[in-house]
Amino acid sequence: MDEIMNKLQGLEETLLPLLVEYGSKLALALLTLLIGWWLIGRLMKAMNGVMTKRNLEPTLHGFIGSMVSVALKVLLLISVAGMVGIETTSFIAVLGAAGLAVGLALQGSLANFAGGALILFLRPFRAGEYIEAQGVAGTVDSIQIFNTVLRTPDNKTVIVPNGSLSNGNIINYSRQATRRVDLNIGIDYSDDLKQAKDMLMGLAQGDSRVLKDPEPVVWLVSLGDNSVNLSLRMWTKTEDYWGVFFELQEKAKLEFDAAGISIPFPQRTVHLVQQTS
Repeated sequence: MDEIMNKLQGLEETLLPLLVEYGSKLALALLTLLIGWWLIGRLMKAMNGVMTKRNLEPTLHGFIGSMVSVALKVLLLISVAGMVGIETTSFIAVLGAAGLAVGLALQGSLANFAGGALILFLRPFRAGEYIEAQGVAGTVDSIQIFNTVLRTPDNKTVIVPNGSLSNGNIINYSRQATRRVDLNIGIDYSDDLKQAKDMLMGLAQGDSRVLKDPEPVVWLVSLGDNSVNLSLRMWTKTEDYWGVFFELQEKAKLEFDAAGISIPFPQRTVHLVQQTS
């Protein structure tokens, strides 16, 4: 009996310091885990509030929130594991190597993701706007994480990778409230220049869609090989651009025909010389 008591006493003397040492570490690690988890939740709420105030695209909003939350929680778990004495160096090395391998395998997709994030943050265009980029033009249907979907005027769907889209030139035809319409028409050298200019100006002034400020103007832009080239320049609301362009071009042709003003086409005069032997 005394021998059993002695063994129990020895075991108690051995385990008690271990329990005190590791129990305090475990309690501290558990407390750190709880507080860290709570802080991450508060941080995510604050970040979501900031992204909501900036009217960030919902797609990017949810993706960034999830990615940041997972990354912070993984770091918290690694830190807590280190506090209780678990070796984390090799785990971090394996995690880093795996991340590098995945990054190399998906570098094209990651470039598209980064491009999508830039587009959604900087907003060079929005859904519903008409843009031209990467050799295609169309209305933006949607901006996704990896691609932007355009709809062409003839109702084709074009999917453009965000990586190349964010690194190239983008022409946004819808961002400004007004656009300038340039109507370029050539007349014959024998036609009355002043009459032609007055007729073009009358077309612009007689259309309610053409803005008064800036006022329309007609310029003689060049003396070409076959024609005197005039340019009617007028401003209109962006949504009225194509209507003004097509309709006034047709009216100009009809009025010039009625007034006897010709619109010449390229032509060449050939002189034949007969040689006598």
